[in-house]
Amino acid sequence: MKTALTASSIALLTLACAACVPGQQMTRQSAGDATEIAGSDARMVPITSELVAAERPKAQVAPELLNQRAQDYQLHPGDTVLVTVWEHPELTSPAGNQQQAVTNGRLVQADGSFFFPYAGTLNVSGMTVQALRDTLVSRLSKYLRNPQLDVNVVGYGSRVSLQGAFVDTAPQELTTVPLTLSQAIGRARINVEQADLAGFVLTRNGRNYALDLDALNRDGSVAPDIYLRPGDHLFLPFNDRKEVYVVGEVLRPQALTFKTTDMSLTQALGRTGGLNPVSAKGEAVYVIRGIEETQNTPATVYHLNARSPAAFALGDRFRLRPGDVVWVGPAGVTRWNRFLSQLLPLSGIISNAASAQYNIGRD
Repeated sequence: MKTALTASSIALLTLACAACVPGQQMTRQSAGDATEIAGSDARMVPITSELVAAERPKAQVAPELLNQRAQDYQLHPGDTVLVTVWEHPELTSPAGNQQQAVTNGRLVQADGSFFFPYAGTLNVSGMTVQALRDTLVSRLSKYLRNPQLDVNVVGYGSRVSLQGAFVDTAPQELTTVPLTLSQAIGRARINVEQADLAGFVLTRNGRNYALDLDALNRDGSVAPDIYLRPGDHLFLPFNDRKEVYVVGEVLRPQALTFKTTDMSLTQALGRTGGLNPVSAKGEAVYVIRGIEETQNTPATVYHLNARSPAAFALGDRFRLRPGDVVWVGPAGVTRWNRFLSQLLPLSGIISNAASAQYNIGRD
């Protein structure tokens, strides 16, 4: 389990960022484009065009999902099959012609077995409708002259299950018409206000496939068709834990949730009202990443000089990740304790929430 934000780790990174604000001194050791900040577990990285180009998300789909093609329906336990034997109503409609088709149909049992008079018990699990028809014709030919048969599935036991931020999470049937992932999602309807589109997971045969629905349908691209199989599980998480934190010299410091693959730095600053024109220092815009893991790995502090007009273009292309802390430094003699007074209560809230989740897990 990821460690919660702690006061000590925040204070450490606060001092690290402080070293880069004019008027304060700290020795730094160059390490290529990044800068290691002496005396801290953090490194400073300038936000450049090369950096944002390298970090652009690339949506991928597992090849085994794309290699699945539409195929003839295969019988599955729980299916109800109606066999029509022309000129033999006693075999076709044992419950009477007035009954519904599903009443006269025969159920495929949990073990895949299927019984039909004079044909005996067959194992039909995984068999196509045409294969079952051919088998019945062969078996009934021993008792009937040139039997004419129709075989139809009138009730379906094959389903996919859905969970998470859908409007309708009812299981969906797989029928003789192949069902694609996009069709299933369209029927279930996404809760657009609460869904995390980048966190979608398809589970098949015990394996989880992460599918970034936002990235797959971005920049004019359309997600490829993925044909679903019996037993597939579709999970769309809620975005309530997908947050970035904007603090410092902005008009409305706050935690921001987002439902897409990412949020740009410019978007985050815009949603908090932008830089405070009185107290903000435009060249002191920082993104602290990895603060939750500072006990194990160094955090990274990305720096943007927002005083340059070109910086806003870079900020619009720099992608934030869940857990990032955006900090805008003060101008003039504004003290660092303003940052601490804003961020430390936030860390306490997160720490308490993590502690509560841990205690619930233990119970």
